[in-house]
Amino acid sequence: MAKAKGAVEVNAERCKGCNLCVIACPCSVLGLQPKEVNNRGYHFAYTVNPQACIGCAACATVCPDGCIAVYRLKAVSPSND
Repeated sequence: MAKAKGAVEVNAERCKGCNLCVIACPCSVLGLQPKEVNNRGYHFAYTVNPQACIGCAACATVCPDGCIAVYRLKAVSPSND
């Protein structure tokens, strides 16, 4: 059985760095940017480990500002040429 794959997009300018998404992610995909801040002065969430995303959308569910979009990716099976 193939593993589920997902992709996370974070709207860094809307993010206020509350860290809820980082805590909710079961695969440690997200983290808070340690050095950079957005236009509002917050350390924003970003994808630290994007290849680990399973598309569960736990991060998007807990985000109070709706800054996160999660997409499920289709599994590509190797071709038998």
